[in-house]
Amino acid sequence: MRHPGRKAVTREPHRFPRAQPQDCREQAEKRVDTRAAPILVVEDNPDDEAMTLHALESGGMTQPVIVARDGVEALERLFGAQAGAGQDGTPLPLVVLLDLKLPKVDGLQVLARIRAEPRTKDLPVVVLTSSDEQRDLVDSYNLGVNAYVRKPVSFGELVEAVRQLGIYWSSINPSAGIRKP
Repeated sequence: MRHPGRKAVTREPHRFPRAQPQDCREQAEKRVDTRAAPILVVEDNPDDEAMTLHALESGGMTQPVIVARDGVEALERLFGAQAGAGQDGTPLPLVVLLDLKLPKVDGLQVLARIRAEPRTKDLPVVVLTSSDEQRDLVDSYNLGVNAYVRKPVSFGELVEAVRQLGIYWSSINPSAGIRKP
């Protein structure tokens, strides 16, 4: 029902802009503390990658971010491309944000390898996934994941989830690069 003298207002639903992951990385690099340990984001979906990178920035994270787009690339970043590599003192990430549904090697296999290696067995790993399968949750905790976060539907919820993760990790590791609001 329209009221006399008032215009009808139509609102478009809010949509997260379809940013290219490279654009987000370039913007974030301007505000990154390059001395800090990096965050490893393991994500194969370009839209989820862009949204995660934007959420990290919006959540106040200042660490450099390294992105691996499949399980093999994640393992290469953590352990090197060949057997025995990666033992050279290369700094480990502050935290790994790990999707489960990955090409080549799935996230649960990546998590199992991280926990099996002495150098990475205590590395904080957060599963950040859209999977709502109870089996994935149970398997992740059985393999030693530190936290399991279902990707929220809205960008605002994702930013809040990443902000809460940042607060949690900075309380465990005060040297973590979290910008104070």
